[in-house]
Amino acid sequence: MRHFLTTADWTRRELQALIDDARAMQASPIGGALKDKTVALLFLNNSLRTRTSFDVGVQQLGGHAIVLSPSGGMWPLEFEDGVVMDGDAEEHVREAAAVLSRYVDLIGVRAFPKFVDWSEDRKDKVITAFAKYSSVPVINMETITHPCQELAHVMALQDRFERDGRGGLDGKKYVLTWTYHPKPLNTAVANSGLIIAAKFGMDVTLLCPTEEYVLDRRYMELAAADCKANGLKLRVTHDIDEAYDGAEVVYAKSWGALPYFGEWAPEKDIRDRYRHFIVDEEKMRRTNDALVSHCLPMRRNVKITDAVFDGPNCVAYDEAENRLHVQKAIMKALAS
Repeated sequence: MRHFLTTADWTRRELQALIDDARAMQASPIGGALKDKTVALLFLNNSLRTRTSFDVGVQQLGGHAIVLSPSGGMWPLEFEDGVVMDGDAEEHVREAAAVLSRYVDLIGVRAFPKFVDWSEDRKDKVITAFAKYSSVPVINMETITHPCQELAHVMALQDRFERDGRGGLDGKKYVLTWTYHPKPLNTAVANSGLIIAAKFGMDVTLLCPTEEYVLDRRYMELAAADCKANGLKLRVTHDIDEAYDGAEVVYAKSWGALPYFGEWAPEKDIRDRYRHFIVDEEKMRRTNDALVSHCLPMRRNVKITDAVFDGPNCVAYDEAENRLHVQKAIMKALAS
């Protein structure tokens, strides 16, 4: 049995096979890969694209989806082992995962960090616990990484570059840029963008305001290792012009600085000074006709200007659509 928790556990060849299958299902959406199968989708956080695309995808493959959430009547869960359960939690993940495994064929889990202590949140305890105690495959629907988004992102880039006659992804300059947001956000998509771009052979630059916004060392090291294996070097810069010069992909995302994790008041003053990191027309003119994207949801004219987002080089809608296709490919692979 295999889970889909992080793309770090899958080779580039395996991930490309999923993307290729996703393309086949994009061309022919209705199938029977999940016929007579049931998928439990646990949403411990809000969702629009993830919930819709998974639910629709299960139906298109002939299966049945059950959406569960704390607001929908699910018992509060405990994830620590060996604790005396005299608090709010009514059920341990051991029982929840074990019982669900007797009802369903796949379990998807969406659980964001608690934003209190990164040393604890980086352990990704919720998805790890479900994978440990489940006897059916578990899919990460976003925790501290977002592997489904990664595949949708790569699929969108590959399709557009191929359509434009610009070849594959290997060696193309990829800029993951921090952008301003009025609130400190999860680093999941940033972590994922970094590692998937490196795994697929891109020349990766991380652009962020200060050293404090560099991502967790786990993902920096994974990306650096893949870049090195591809004869490249992961670069970190705080210089906007240096990052944008010659870029062929610009991926925009907001995230909070990890040194301030759980104590965000001092970080806000720093974050507010860097509103000019917005992806705009002036910056994009420095690129090599770069594609631009965002995982969505996105605050217009805060992260990306209307002119750039609504322009011909934005592939964000393609990326969002691809969530449906790649998730079907993941579920099909795990259920077979």
